[in-house]
Amino acid sequence: MKDIDAIGVLQDPVRRRLYEYVAARGEPVSRNEAATAAGIQRTLAAHHLDKLVEAGLLETESRRLSGRSGPGAGRPAKLYRRAAAEHQVSLPPRDYRTAASLLAQIAEEARLDVELQKAAREQGRAARGTPVHDLPEVADLLRARGYEPFADNGTLRMRNCPFHALAEAYPPLVCGMNLALLEGLLGNSEEVRVRIDARPGICCVAVELSKDNYD
Repeated sequence: MKDIDAIGVLQDPVRRRLYEYVAARGEPVSRNEAATAAGIQRTLAAHHLDKLVEAGLLETESRRLSGRSGPGAGRPAKLYRRAAAEHQVSLPPRDYRTAASLLAQIAEEARLDVELQKAAREQGRAARGTPVHDLPEVADLLRARGYEPFADNGTLRMRNCPFHALAEAYPPLVCGMNLALLEGLLGNSEEVRVRIDARPGICCVAVELSKDNYD
C-alpha cells in the first residue's frame, strides 16, 4: 500500500482514534482494551484494527494474556502495536531523506560531531518557549515534536524517534545530535535531565525529572 493510501486510512475518525490509542501505549494492546478506550464494540474495533494492520500502520502478535501455558490457559489473544515502518507523503514528491543521509555521511566522515551538537543545541534553545517543569508539560512538548513520549517510573521515554532512519545508519552522530537538540529544547537542569539510554524499539534519548516534578 502506498504511503498516501495508508495515511488516508486514518481519515475515518474511529480508526484514527484507535490508532492514536495503540501508538500511545507502551505495550501491545488487545481488541477489548482498544474497544473500551474508543468507546465502541469489540467487533467494530477488531474490524478497524485489522484495517490498520492491512495499511501497514499497526503490527500484530499473539500471546496468552494469562501468562500461563498448557491446557486451560486459554487461547492466545491478538495484540496490536504501532508498526515500525515510516509513512511520508509529499506532493509533489520530495526526497529530503537522501539529502539528509548524504549530509550525515559527510558530517560523520569529517568528524563534525561537536559542531553538529552545538548547532542542534542552539536550534533547541531557539525553539524553546515557556520553560517546562512537570511531567505532563514536558510530555506535551515532546509529543508536539513527534517523539510519542510515555512515562516509565518518572522517566519519559519516546516510542518514536523523528530521526529514526538516520539514527539507524549513523547512530553516534544522530543520537548525539538528538540529545543536544533536546538539551537545548528542555534545558538540562536539576529539574530536567536529558540523557542517552538506548533501548530496542524506542528513541535512544530519555528525559528524567526530579521526583518533585512527577505530578
